[in-house]
Amino acid sequence: MAKGTVLIADDDPNVLELLSLYLTKEGYQVMTASDGAEALTLTQETDPDLLILDVMMPRVDGWEVCRTVREESFVPIIMLTAKGEDYDRILGLELGADDYVVKPFNPVEVVARVKAILRRIQQGEDKGKILEFEGLTIDIPRHEVLVEGVVTPLTPKEFDLLVFLAEKPGWTYTREQILSQVWGYDFVGDGRTVDAHIKRLRQKLAVRENKGWNITTVWGVGYKFEQQREARGGVKKA
Repeated sequence: MAKGTVLIADDDPNVLELLSLYLTKEGYQVMTASDGAEALTLTQETDPDLLILDVMMPRVDGWEVCRTVREESFVPIIMLTAKGEDYDRILGLELGADDYVVKPFNPVEVVARVKAILRRIQQGEDKGKILEFEGLTIDIPRHEVLVEGVVTPLTPKEFDLLVFLAEKPGWTYTREQILSQVWGYDFVGDGRTVDAHIKRLRQKLAVRENKGWNITTVWGVGYKFEQQREARGGVKKA
């Protein structure tokens, strides 16, 4: 039985063949697209569980595919880039990608990242609890966040990050701890990945910012989810 459906979009047939081979071997159903336009069509028609997008593709590039998909869907996205510059990595995260892999890559690592993301989502769905704070509700089973009663769309990784921090208000986590626990494997990257996600999360939650809670930077250490003493929240079973 397939573990899930993965759509791979890349104009290099060797990459498509290699990743398809490894993912199929691990029990995933695989679809492929040779350009961004085809990837968008397949995403809309088949609703895959995860996307792997090459950045440099004909017709529509990976950045535009990511941006377009994020307007309608929270499906996890892994970006493939031949460039190792920080700008390309941060841009993908800013557009809503959940992860990135720099070419040339080890296909075993890509499979590990796919497993980690989908496992994290499944674990979140299996948790039967809701985190509630003043003006903020994090419904883990529904994978839904409400700020002052209004649904605030988050990407899967943004949601995982918020849950991780909010489950233990007041606890400070280093960037390394966040990478390990939220990304779920030995992430090949640095703290700027966490910083980019925190920035996006703050922007989305600050649309209706509540004074009772905040995602606070602990300079020289990391981040924590902080509450004002007079605005304590709690956890309840769904």
